[in-house]
Amino acid sequence: MASSARKFGPGILVTAAFIGPGTVTTASIAGAQYGFALLWALLFSVIATLLLQEMAARLGLVTRRGLARAMREQFAGSPLGSLAAVLVVAAIGLGNAAYEAGNITGAAIGLESIFELPVSFWSLLVGGLAGALLASGTYNLIEKLLVAMVLLMSVVFLATLAQVGVDFGAMLRGALVPSLPPGSVLTVVALIGTTVVPYNLFLHASAVQEKWTAELDTDQALRESRFDTGLSIGLGGLITVAVMSTSAAAFFGSGNGFSAANMAQQLEPLLGPSARYFVAAGLFAAGLSSAVTAPLAAAYAVCGIMGWSQDLRGKAFRSIWAAVLTCGTLFAAIGTKPLAAILFAQAANGFLLPISALFLLVLMNRSELLRGYTNNAPANLAGALVVLVTLGLGLIKLLQVFGVL
Repeated sequence: MASSARKFGPGILVTAAFIGPGTVTTASIAGAQYGFALLWALLFSVIATLLLQEMAARLGLVTRRGLARAMREQFAGSPLGSLAAVLVVAAIGLGNAAYEAGNITGAAIGLESIFELPVSFWSLLVGGLAGALLASGTYNLIEKLLVAMVLLMSVVFLATLAQVGVDFGAMLRGALVPSLPPGSVLTVVALIGTTVVPYNLFLHASAVQEKWTAELDTDQALRESRFDTGLSIGLGGLITVAVMSTSAAAFFGSGNGFSAANMAQQLEPLLGPSARYFVAAGLFAAGLSSAVTAPLAAAYAVCGIMGWSQDLRGKAFRSIWAAVLTCGTLFAAIGTKPLAAILFAQAANGFLLPISALFLLVLMNRSELLRGYTNNAPANLAGALVVLVTLGLGLIKLLQVFGVL
């Protein structure tokens, strides 16, 4: 019989990865500026994430390959294979080093708002904590800490939501009736882009193999993995809804301008003196969890696409996550602004997201690879829709990065 422990695992890594400081800030801005009008975009992004991550997990469990390795083997010797290798190394290897600065800075800002020491000190501490955890080379330890971080985020943001109260009628309309208020297009792109994260596809396909070994029955592993994916990503979506709702209650229509830098002070009318502690704990948990998953995903992806061992204790694997973590920590400690640090990553991921989704969809229809576990027609239709949307998002993001929008 399936154990409860095996039902709660790699999906949490995905949630920990996309609920980072960027998601907290983006959801806060969306709520403050547009109330619940963009909640439909968040709902779409959660559904799209569930769909793509289920495919990635199924690929990993059935083939015992990560997404990067499957791409390399299936498209070896073709221009598509070369393109995949370049994009994975650029967008996930180099790009995650840039994103890592924002993750660590977010966690450091949370600590700095309570303890009067500079952000540079806390950046080094957070980087050290993430490095110590990854250096353990123990998947179960990494998973347990990330479960704790996600649960901490859940308690913080849901408790905050419980205190402010919500207009459930407006929330329901925002979720079910898509709308685009003036000036909201780029916020929609950001909201979806911080949830549907390409490197999570590579992370999930590899992590499920650590959780559910080849000796287990494939059908049982798939059932448990689907439960884990639905539970974890659903919880991540709920956290993001709580962030957006709290911000909407505090700022939308009030005439008070929103600023991520002084979010806690502006929430004090609703939450009282405890506001700074709620925000600090949430930012710390979001930043540290993402600071662990970004280097881990980079190591899985780059090792897979290059044909190197994906053993957590392997020399190449350790070297890649260490390089990503070190770059991010140093950028954060010297005060590099997160926006400037992630411009390259945004451009690279603008290409990678639709291409990764397309590669995944193609792989999920190869019967010689997945035997009887290929996609059915509804999954292909839904996957095609997600690919088209991510292609549009990627184009908009690229236009934004290059200053056209």
